[in-house]
Amino acid sequence: MSETHSPTGPFSSLRLDERLRDTRLFLSQALRTFHATGSIVPSSGALAHAMAEYVRQRPEPDRPLRILEAGAGTGAISRGIAAAMRPGDTADLVESNPEFAAYVEGLLETDPVMSRVSDSTRVHAKLVNDMGTDRSYDVIVSGLPFANFGVDAVREILDYYFEVLEPGGTLSFYGYLYTKEVKAVIARREDYLRQARTSWLVQDRIDRYGIGSEKVFANIPPAWVHHLRKPEKNA
Repeated sequence: MSETHSPTGPFSSLRLDERLRDTRLFLSQALRTFHATGSIVPSSGALAHAMAEYVRQRPEPDRPLRILEAGAGTGAISRGIAAAMRPGDTADLVESNPEFAAYVEGLLETDPVMSRVSDSTRVHAKLVNDMGTDRSYDVIVSGLPFANFGVDAVREILDYYFEVLEPGGTLSFYGYLYTKEVKAVIARREDYLRQARTSWLVQDRIDRYGIGSEKVFANIPPAWVHHLRKPEKNA
């Protein structure tokens, strides 16, 4: 896979004032709840494009996809998902921050890319684990900042993803480049060890189920995107 993507497509339709509005809202919430957001600026179009890889690339072109996005934020990656959706696809966009969730709900009416899929997309203002297991998905796209969570919380989230993911379905998530190295230098020992344990768990899942990883440098900060596939039942 390519290491970078150009932030075109769904983001070329955003006016400067819309981008600034996204950034202002994201920054205001990130400063209050950095633990849950993991960044102080929204994801780039390049990162959104990479995260939606398996919404575009589908094994059965004529079969609709059921899509889950966890951690929708202000809709940066949601736009990439929406741009890749085809007629018949459905999407659940989950965001625990109520202000972010309300903002994304508004995008389904006002954003030219998001409004195209508004009839088949729902926003859920809750934790992703609270979505329950009565529905399953072909594609899961996760924007949750695993590096900010403890190992038990990350294990619970990943276990949930694999429980509701259909056999053969894909999970895509990202992490920022060099955060472990930076924390080794500047973080308190307990913070570094917490992130190290989380990193070991995430890497174990990548080693077991990974089907591809790519670097996205056109993002602040640069990111690794990882794609995993749940084994088929007869595998």
